Amino acid sequence: MKKDLGNIKIYIMDDYEQMSVQASAIVAEQINGKPDSVIGFATGSTPVGMYKELIKLNKAGKLSFSGIIAFNLDEYFPIKKSNAQSYDYFMKDNLFNHVNIDKSKLNIPDGEATDAQAECIAYEGKIKASGGIDLQILGMGNNGHIGFNEPADAFTNMTNCITLDKSTIEANARFFQSVNEVPIKALTMGIKTIMLARKIVLLVNGEKKAKILKDSLLGNITPKVPASALQLHQNVVAVVDKEAGKYLG
Repeated sequence: MKKDLGNIKIYIMDDYEQMSVQASAIVAEQINGKPDSVIGFATGSTPVGMYKELIKLNKAGKLSFSGIIAFNLDEYFPIKKSNAQSYDYFMKDNLFNHVNIDKSKLNIPDGEATDAQAECIAYEGKIKASGGIDLQILGMGNNGHIGFNEPADAFTNMTNCITLDKSTIEANARFFQSVNEVPIKALTMGIKTIMLARKIVLLVNGEKKAKILKDSLLGNITPKVPASALQLHQNVVAVVDKEAGKYLG
């Protein structure tokens, strides 16, 4: 089912598999229409299915990544690139190592940087130098965070180093040996950086995110629910499964 909520177009799909196929079609359309697109990629479990579909399209000769420039949304800090839980490792393992992307055009925040603030400034500069992001892929956390922009008293500005919310650390602990191994900080594109993307694709699945998705798309625009800022963007497509979208009508 497709519907509009204000500026946001929503696809409510029957299940995760259909959601992943629909999302991959949107990304493929962007890249095929503009082969040198600047694409912002997201990590987390939600986009994995979409990445598998994109790999299939690439292997079938229906999609080429050779001309795109890639920017990753975020990265833990500090963390080694060799760490299997780093987002550098995640993106390469789940997508980049399996498609014909130019490795020199991959940009992922450096979790090994000695100066987090300098890394954030440099990363923001790379985005601007590329001409800005054409399409930004987003997931959404249980507390409404996008990227690692946590609930706060004000929306974040540009790429920055943030302290992770306790709920985010607990949610991500399943990927580590213990909660104590989860980094407490992260480098992330800020809300303003995200909002400057020309198009945004938001992916959300599962009943546990139904309430926060409703609050994000239909509730008040507030930094207490970071994803609510998307209501102000003029080109957002949300692709969700029916469990996540059950309160959207």
